[in-house]
Amino acid sequence: MKPGMLPAFDQKTGDFNVIIETPKGSRNKFAYDETTGLFWLSKLLPAGMAFPYSFGFIPSTRAGDGDPVDVMMIYDEPLFPGILVPSRLIGGLKARQSEGGKMKQNDRLFTVPILPQEYSPPRHLRDLDKHLLHEIKDFFITYQRLMGKKFEIHGEFGPKEAKLLVQKSLEK
Repeated sequence: MKPGMLPAFDQKTGDFNVIIETPKGSRNKFAYDETTGLFWLSKLLPAGMAFPYSFGFIPSTRAGDGDPVDVMMIYDEPLFPGILVPSRLIGGLKARQSEGGKMKQNDRLFTVPILPQEYSPPRHLRDLDKHLLHEIKDFFITYQRLMGKKFEIHGEFGPKEAKLLVQKSLEK
């Protein structure tokens, strides 16, 4: 089943489905092509810059920029492009990004994987170390600036608002 046909969440468990595009620690930015069902190399980050955590999207959603809702997976190990990770939302960043000379809403959500073994991931964005969250914000701002875009963060929110954002973005 192509990720575009995969639901945003598992109706039995309520876990959100996240498809990983770019692994933690990668300078390569991968993107999913809904037409071909393949992942392609879309960008190379500058030397010394890498994704702080694996990055992907929630299938069957559309964000303000027209792409699926963006997700950063807070997990210490890199995850491979194309894998499905059952996840729990922990919050997000309210953000706007320049696109074609206009600022568009382009929030970033944060999730943690649902794992069967003993694991104590954060349950809310406020559970993350403040310094770590600051570094993640700086990554998004710097990454977009280096791509010739502006990225503004206008606040943070928890899991309830993140879930509402996903529900509003579900494709009809």
